[in-house]
Amino acid sequence: MEILSPAVARVLADLVLVLHVGIVLFVVLGQLAILVGWWRGWPWVRHFGLRVTHLVLIAIIVLQAWLGRICPLTIWEQTLRQQAGETGYGGSFVEHWLSQLIFFDAPWWVFVAAYSAFAAVVVLSWALLPPRRNHASR
Repeated sequence: MEILSPAVARVLADLVLVLHVGIVLFVVLGQLAILVGWWRGWPWVRHFGLRVTHLVLIAIIVLQAWLGRICPLTIWEQTLRQQAGETGYGGSFVEHWLSQLIFFDAPWWVFVAAYSAFAAVVVLSWALLPPRRNHASR
């Protein structure tokens, strides 16, 4: 039984992909911003909510990798693409270009190692530049 029309499923799949890319960019560029902000003395990089969100996201990513699980967003997107009558990543413009940024072929252990190393950088920056609940105080 199809709940969504193919057109709606395609749009939702694209939105899930945009969300997925946004999370990837937040994690990667967020860490870069934290490190640059530490060097430049930007107080907002110690914002507690920002840092907790960043830490939780990388923890989820690493846990999924260590457990050999595919990201739920990927599963959700692929399910929607199937409902839209698409296979793989041959669909819309948005889907095609955004997927090129975050999906590539490599052995699973490469992802586990990369995610784990990145998580180590996040934890190290958490220790060296701890967040503050009141980011206005110095």
